[in-house]
Amino acid sequence: MWPRTIFDLMENGKLMVNAVPALQQTGVYILYRDDHPYYIGNSKRPLIFRLHDHANKSTDRYFALWNYFSVFLVDKAHIDAVEGFLIAAFPTANSATPRIKQVTLPPKIRERLRRERQSRFD
Repeated sequence: MWPRTIFDLMENGKLMVNAVPALQQTGVYILYRDDHPYYIGNSKRPLIFRLHDHANKSTDRYFALWNYFSVFLVDKAHIDAVEGFLIAAFPTANSATPRIKQVTLPPKIRERLRRERQSRFD
C-alpha cells in the first residue's frame, strides 16, 4: 500500500510520482480508506493518469474518501477479469456487478447449516 500523499511530492516543479515506472503501465488498482479496500478500478492507459485524477481532482467521485492505494500490473487482455475477481472478493463502494458466475450451496446443505446455527441459540 502506498500513501496518497505521493501525489503531493514535487521536485524541480514536477510531480515525483511521474518517475515511478510501474505507474506508467496498465493495470488494476485498489483505493483504501485506512486499511480497508474502498474502491477497485482499472486503467487501460498508464495507471498514473487514473490515480492522479482520483487524488487531485476535487470533482472526482472518490476524491475525499481514500488515503492509500495498491496497484497490480496487468496486461490489457486480462484487466477486466482481474478487476472482476477483486470486486467479487472485497466489499467496496464499487457499483459494478462482476460478471462472474456464482456457485450457490445446494438447498439441502443450506438448510442443514441454518438448522445448525439455530440450534446454538436454543
